[in-house]
Amino acid sequence: MHAIIPGGIYVTMVTPFTEDNKIDYAGVEKLLKWYATHRVDGIFALCQSSEIFFLSFQEKMELIRFIVAHTPKDICLIASGHTADDIPTQRKEAEAIANTGIAAYVFISNRFAGQTDNDRTFLGNAAEVAKAISGVPLGIYECPYPYKRMLTPTLLTELLSIGDFQFLKDTSCDVELMRAKIKAMDGTDFKLFNANSATFLESLQVGAHGFSGVMANFHPELYRELFELYQTETEAARRLQDFIGFCSVVECQMYPVNAKYYLGTLEGLGFGYGARTRNAREFTRNRQLEIEQMWALTQMWKNRENMQNS
Repeated sequence: MHAIIPGGIYVTMVTPFTEDNKIDYAGVEKLLKWYATHRVDGIFALCQSSEIFFLSFQEKMELIRFIVAHTPKDICLIASGHTADDIPTQRKEAEAIANTGIAAYVFISNRFAGQTDNDRTFLGNAAEVAKAISGVPLGIYECPYPYKRMLTPTLLTELLSIGDFQFLKDTSCDVELMRAKIKAMDGTDFKLFNANSATFLESLQVGAHGFSGVMANFHPELYRELFELYQTETEAARRLQDFIGFCSVVECQMYPVNAKYYLGTLEGLGFGYGARTRNAREFTRNRQLEIEQMWALTQMWKNRENMQNS
């Protein structure tokens, strides 16, 4: 019997790099500790935020082994790294990553079929790769790169016939579609984690099991707070949703460069904001100021009770 992946807030882990474009392992260790002290329930490593399409397989293996060794206790660690195009390579790499000690291996939905291929092709390839890691719980992520392959409620139930699927990172941004997916997965261990901040509260109200999005790299404790109070303190939950939803527009700015600036500079973790997916030189001073101002507003929000009582 496999362990059940718990609900909650799963941060999509970024990868700090050194000035010479190597993985900054001192920064990785500090980041793991920061996640723990800022109330994440889980870490989604080797995901798109980690820049996995720009990491070699050797780098992925070294990184996930380090993360497994340094993840604080009581945090659920799941990982992907699923970037290869051909199925034999996907099998080999998935088996290697899944055997590092992670709680679940997460597939990327667009890796199993091309944009014009049908769901039969998708399911056949998914079943082939899943055979290599039959002893580990599975997840699937509707990653938007290099193209987004959305999963229908029917397709999700069919996935359960080929493996122990427990985690869905939903990127539909559509609460009614999420509702239909949740209904289809009812009575199973398959859980839906919303990646979209603006719809987070509404998704919880229709049965979502948590959040797994890029904004957990900025203020995950606020997502955890909303996750805890949405059922009992409706008005407080709505106000908090207004704040985190508005802040999430920074996703469209210079992510993950801006998240690394927020963490490394403003939160004091000490690593740089270089990335392989974006040119950090384009993170101009006005963009830095936008992130600094969001950081200041986040501090005000977290200290709102002290301010009200002063």
